[in-house]
Amino acid sequence: MHQPSPTDHNGILLADAAVTLSGRPVLHGVSLHLSQQRIGIIGRNGSGKSTLLRLMAGLIAPDHGTVRVEGCDPAHDRKAMLAHLGILFQNPDHQILFPTVDEELAFGLIQMGVPKAEAQSRVIALLAQHGRSHWLGASVATLSQGQRHWLCLQAVLLMQPRTILLDEPLAGLDQPTQTRLARSFAALPQRLITITHDPASLSGCDRVVWLDGGTVAADGPPARVLPQFDAEMQRLGGMDADTDLAG
Repeated sequence: MHQPSPTDHNGILLADAAVTLSGRPVLHGVSLHLSQQRIGIIGRNGSGKSTLLRLMAGLIAPDHGTVRVEGCDPAHDRKAMLAHLGILFQNPDHQILFPTVDEELAFGLIQMGVPKAEAQSRVIALLAQHGRSHWLGASVATLSQGQRHWLCLQAVLLMQPRTILLDEPLAGLDQPTQTRLARSFAALPQRLITITHDPASLSGCDRVVWLDGGTVAADGPPARVLPQFDAEMQRLGGMDADTDLAG
């Protein structure tokens, strides 16, 4: 894999990044250069995946090491980050801030400095393009879970970031909604970094990073990394649960 270089501004760069939360080391010695178009990050619950996502998004800063997104420090250059990176959380209700569809869609554009009238014009055009003009002024509370996911995705896309972080993007959705969203993701020109515990969803990626215990256990093509991950999950599944927990 491409070794991180402090002068490389393409993609997301982590160099010896470490994070401690509530006195417990969660990530340590993570060095990655994420520049491929489709990247998967996999690991068990508690492996550090969510913390890595928050680190890349600038929601937390590293205790040690560096993180750069297109050359910017995500934790300290929030406005520049809007054009570089978007994030889609697993639960859209953790992302939605406003009571109406058009307010939610316009917010990111306004944060980027787009005048309110121009932002509203872009929102109207977007909804018309997707046959959803009747959503203008609609309450977010009237939308289904799948529709709220779609709303959050469109709010991110309006800002035209170069990279989008997807946090368990299909978890908890019914099959038709999963299929529609997966088709939407596949068609996007942006770099997608998908964080999940489901190896099957990553088979089409260019690269898979396996996190375990806050460090990189494996990193490479899915055909190499996913079988290693599956074998380890099978091994752990065959252990006595009480013995595993006691360790």
